[in-house]
Amino acid sequence: MRIVLQRVTQAAVRVEGKEIARIGKGFLLLVAVGSADQEEELVHWARKIPELRVFRDAAGRMNRSLRDVGGSVLCVSQFTLYGDCRKGRRPSFAQAAPPELALPQFDRFVELLRDEGVEVQTGSFGAMMDVALINDGPVTLILERVRGQ
Repeated sequence: MRIVLQRVTQAAVRVEGKEIARIGKGFLLLVAVGSADQEEELVHWARKIPELRVFRDAAGRMNRSLRDVGGSVLCVSQFTLYGDCRKGRRPSFAQAAPPELALPQFDRFVELLRDEGVEVQTGSFGAMMDVALINDGPVTLILERVRGQ
């Protein structure tokens, strides 16, 4: 599983010109499900992300979590995070889960985040989306957990 986490003051998704999701302060998560991902990866990140201390405290240090600031999550599926550009000029997406496996895993990840008490909005799986955000900081983290780590 690969996730790009961006701390945002706001983020939104549009499909065919219509806004389908919007959040204020929180995280934009670009989420790619790998072909080998299992429940343990989903659970790991769903528990960890709300606790990551990347929001500023009164002293200006990254010391507060998503829970601490009452933030939300906008979760957008993005298989292209598995694009391997090492050979040739066209990325290979061989490590990305196919849609029939990725969609249930993505939906389960969103469900697990919600079970953690996080307000979650989503993009539209498989759709061409326009994602707009105001990156706060900017703070951008790449989260990856290879099976068994």
